[in-house]
Amino acid sequence: MTDQATRAPARRPSHARVRLLEIADELFYTDGINSVGIDRIIADAGVTKATFYKQYGSKDALILEYITGRDAAVRAALAALLDEAPDAVSVLAALVDAVVSDTARANFRGDPFINAAAEFPAPTHPVRLAIADHRDWFTGFLEGQLRAAGHPQPGAAADEFYLLRDGAMAGSYAGDVIAATSAFVRGAHRILAETPRR
Repeated sequence: MTDQATRAPARRPSHARVRLLEIADELFYTDGINSVGIDRIIADAGVTKATFYKQYGSKDALILEYITGRDAAVRAALAALLDEAPDAVSVLAALVDAVVSDTARANFRGDPFINAAAEFPAPTHPVRLAIADHRDWFTGFLEGQLRAAGHPQPGAAADEFYLLRDGAMAGSYAGDVIAATSAFVRGAHRILAETPRR
């Protein structure tokens, strides 16, 4: 009998767990993590306090799942771009469009990872470590696409692209959306123009 045959199927998360995370995701992003108490999450999710503690055990565990869930969503979105775009330059151009579109949402509140990092200043906190993992992965994704596109300095260009994207997210929320996204688009297009034309 193979290991695969003896392995138990993965259990789907309960409805209560999914609902708690959905509510937490919305509230943490719109109102801030530290300002949202578990009593509000429990009330909005329509579950009991006992159910909350059975599913998550603590607010810290829920916060970490919020961050890792946001990370998973970004990875899935970028995987979809890879499936749809014909080449690396097209992937990056589509990413630029996605950032601009994201900042135009009525409920846009900036980048959830930067927002969360501001609330957890200790660099060794599990939330900060999860954010660092996300940012390292995203930088690697950008570098890989820029290398595939033939950029002469894919690592440096990835860092610059990510910084431009961060600026667009923060500037769009705190200031002028058009100015922030226009600067991002100009900078990103300049980086893409440094790749060989095929």
